[in-house]
Amino acid sequence: MCDTNTIHIHILQGVSYLSVFLVGLLLNMASLRVFFVKRATWTDTHIYMLNLAAADCALILFLPFRIYDAFQSLPITPFCTFLISIHYINMYASIFTVTAISVHRYLAVKFPFQTRAWRSKKVAVAVCGAIWVTVVMICGVFSDANHPQKLFTCYQRCKEIPLPVGFLAVLEVLGYLLPLLNIVFCSTQTIMVLLKENDQEETTVEKRNIIGIITANLIVFVVCYTPIHIGFLLKYLAKTNHWETLDWDGFWQVCEWIATTNCFLDSISCYFLLKKFYSKASRSAEVDRGSEMALTTNQAMNTHTYPNNESSYPSLPPCITPPE
Repeated sequence: MCDTNTIHIHILQGVSYLSVFLVGLLLNMASLRVFFVKRATWTDTHIYMLNLAAADCALILFLPFRIYDAFQSLPITPFCTFLISIHYINMYASIFTVTAISVHRYLAVKFPFQTRAWRSKKVAVAVCGAIWVTVVMICGVFSDANHPQKLFTCYQRCKEIPLPVGFLAVLEVLGYLLPLLNIVFCSTQTIMVLLKENDQEETTVEKRNIIGIITANLIVFVVCYTPIHIGFLLKYLAKTNHWETLDWDGFWQVCEWIATTNCFLDSISCYFLLKKFYSKASRSAEVDRGSEMALTTNQAMNTHTYPNNESSYPSLPPCITPPE
């Protein structure tokens, strides 16, 4: 029978994930609206961002099961293994997609001409496909780690059974350390390239905004995903070294919740980035339309004022004369 503290923890856990679900659903809907309503053409960047939004939305849509489990406790069945797999498949798909976006952005800024052939929609689709294949394969290989017999609740493993060391190594190295190193390197290099260039004041303001977005993305990645991977390691060490005096499970649950908040923090970044991009494109289109209207009006006025005068025709090379 659960004690009062356990009940309070479950209630707090349910409320915490409910807040993530509601905020994440609203922000991702806003991000997708900006993405689909105002997008005229597809680019490789759009494909990467759509893949990130898909991973975040899939994670959010399965959160109601976790919320229900916190309040009512789902029965421990193979469906729990499926829910855990879905949660982490989408989390690591998000991590790998953010890494791909960072590399793509770095190559576009550092080597704009040399890497033009690589920065195509086909390459973006192939990279996103490879991301999903990779995370699903890893999940399939280590699916036995979350077998119902090894679960204490639908979303928690038994305290006495540590993760397989091979699975832990894959999560820590492939799922966190390598993406972190790539993102830190690509982000810092991109910022350095942007800071070195001397441009007009308007362009400088835009670059400052871009640098702010890159920095924010880096901070969000570190804040969201560092605790959970430290938690993976500490849980393994606690179980293999019998550190029963410390509440590692409570620490782990907090770390897991922090990682889940990334699903709506990503959408905030995407929303402002897309909104800024489309706003700039809209201003550019308005300037082009204004110039075209001014030119058309000027030509119409000249034709009306001088219907039979050669001055009504544009300046032509000496070998071309206006029609009689």
